[in-house]
Amino acid sequence: MWSSLFSQKDEFGRGAAAAAGGAGAGGGKAVVREIFGKRRAQESELNKSQRGKVKLVFFVALVGVTLSIFGVSTDYWVELAPPKRFYGNETCLVAHYGLWKGCVRRLWLDDINPNRESCGPAGLPGESNCTYFRFFTLGENAVIFKRTTTKSLNMTTAVLAQISFFMMAMGCTCIIMALSKGVQFFVKSASFCFIFSGLLLLVAVIVFHQSVLSLLGSDQSIPLHHELSSSVACVGSAGAILIVGGILFVMLFLPGIPCK
Repeated sequence: MWSSLFSQKDEFGRGAAAAAGGAGAGGGKAVVREIFGKRRAQESELNKSQRGKVKLVFFVALVGVTLSIFGVSTDYWVELAPPKRFYGNETCLVAHYGLWKGCVRRLWLDDINPNRESCGPAGLPGESNCTYFRFFTLGENAVIFKRTTTKSLNMTTAVLAQISFFMMAMGCTCIIMALSKGVQFFVKSASFCFIFSGLLLLVAVIVFHQSVLSLLGSDQSIPLHHELSSSVACVGSAGAILIVGGILFVMLFLPGIPCK
């Protein structure tokens, strides 16, 4: 009787010890998970210094966004000008166009620099006749100084610019969420958006230049001087600034970088 009673107590003690040991192991694992979870959460949060640097780089990116909006919305991507005396009167014509519309401006020869051989620049005062391109509505090419545009190249440039704007909007949204929520992940996502949008703008400038060369080669009856204008300079600068801004966002969170 006593032996059976003591054997039951021993079995009960061993079972309690095993249960306590299991509970201790499980509790230890929970503590480890909690410690590492807190560490990961701290690493993924923005500290005060990082917030200030993110705001500074975001300001740089916003400069690129502003330049891109100005460049894409204006129609001074390229200027086309025949020689000043080509029409043999007191005025001459100069054309300029962008992604959405083109303008032909009539200038007075007295207003043009005597040392300039071609008509222009288009910024001089004169009478303008502007029309929107029909690429996006009727699918028709435009004719400028008897030369025909290549609508596929012009439309490709416009589509690249629109995709770039979408990526810029995504990048700005990610930065705003990162600053409001204090999460590094959104900054890293924004860096990709800004770099990609900058690359798209640079590709758009290259494609547009090819469209200008195609336009010039479509007819040779009127000699023309062409030059890329201020809008292209804005878009190209915006693309470079956005790429730099995206790279700076990445550098903020690379290990071993002193700017952190």
